[in-house]
Amino acid sequence: MIAGRIARNRQRSFSRFIIRLAVVATALSVATMILSLAFINGFQEVIAQKIFSFWGHIRIQQLEAYKVNVAEETPMDRSNRVEQQVAQLPYVANVEAFATKSAILNAKGSIEGVLFKGVEADYRFPSLNAFLTNGRWLLPDDSSRSREIVLSEAIARSLYVEVGDDLLIYFIRPMESQPRTRKLRVCGLFRTGIDLYDKTFAFGDLQLVQRLNGWSAAQIGGYEVVLTNPAAMDRLSDRIYQDLPQGWDSKTLRDIHPDIFDWLNLQDTNKYILLTVMTLVAAINMITCLIILVLERTRMVGVLKALGMSDWGVQKIFLTHGALIMGWGIGMGTSLGLGIAWLQQRTGFIRLDEQAYYMDRAPVVIVWWQVAAVITGTFLICLLVLLLPSMVSRRIQPAKAVQFR
Repeated sequence: MIAGRIARNRQRSFSRFIIRLAVVATALSVATMILSLAFINGFQEVIAQKIFSFWGHIRIQQLEAYKVNVAEETPMDRSNRVEQQVAQLPYVANVEAFATKSAILNAKGSIEGVLFKGVEADYRFPSLNAFLTNGRWLLPDDSSRSREIVLSEAIARSLYVEVGDDLLIYFIRPMESQPRTRKLRVCGLFRTGIDLYDKTFAFGDLQLVQRLNGWSAAQIGGYEVVLTNPAAMDRLSDRIYQDLPQGWDSKTLRDIHPDIFDWLNLQDTNKYILLTVMTLVAAINMITCLIILVLERTRMVGVLKALGMSDWGVQKIFLTHGALIMGWGIGMGTSLGLGIAWLQQRTGFIRLDEQAYYMDRAPVVIVWWQVAAVITGTFLICLLVLLLPSMVSRRIQPAKAVQFR
């Protein structure tokens, strides 16, 4: 009751200004923590989703220890047994054959090198619709599949081509003096925002790669395994590897692109540092506020002690008052943080440099248990820290306090 009366006091005083300042500082700290978590979660999820959408989660290929991860594959024979075993594993959504081939594109006097990725008719193009910017993907039942190509916007700009234009593609084979040439039509354009993909890859038909390499219809470059739960990626890759034929290998996307995933994991370190700093800011503000409140209420403390209130009873008054201030600040900060996050989800008003961040706007993913952890953690940590300044009230002597001016 006493803490509530003090909190509702409307008289002008220095402590009233300090209380408002503490509420604002706590609100800003909580809002910053909520927004930081939402933006970092969104950033990590969007980048990982782009990589997984393009290459799946696990890749099965011939074992070549000294070969770079993004290059032409050594052919291997399809195995129905492996396809069925992998498809029956938990969290496996698709098992898709593919093959890549280095090629040179020529159009309107411009030349670009690409890694031509051949895929089958049932490839998961619908899951890549978010990246399609113009035209269409390869059609599953179209007889002209082997005469079409899907380019990235970056490569299309370099070649000055658009959807519907024709170009020449040259496939170079070892031991052949002349490259093999095909005329293809651009049927679609895509953009992922990741230079590694946009400036390197083009999509086409797997049968075209097989014919140009002189492979049989049963030979492929490898399998892409798409999962419904990325967290199971490492465990499933190890399990798949145990059942593979001799000479085959299973790698996760984290093994293939460790630089990107290390960069994403680095964001967790930044997140923990920011949470620690913002919690310290909120705690220090509350300590300062409570010390000022105790000093301003010295006469009140003296009177209460003279009337028989215990030291712990007086201390609880200021702890309760501090909890009320924290409650106001945390409530305002939560509303502010979630409000800005919701506004960003709706409008995307915070823009980014796509070349630096692989996206053109800041993504937001709100994880509600993290929001609850920020609210609960901030409140409990600050309340525990407030035990120290509230102990100042124990040192106040009633005889001297009632004379305090």
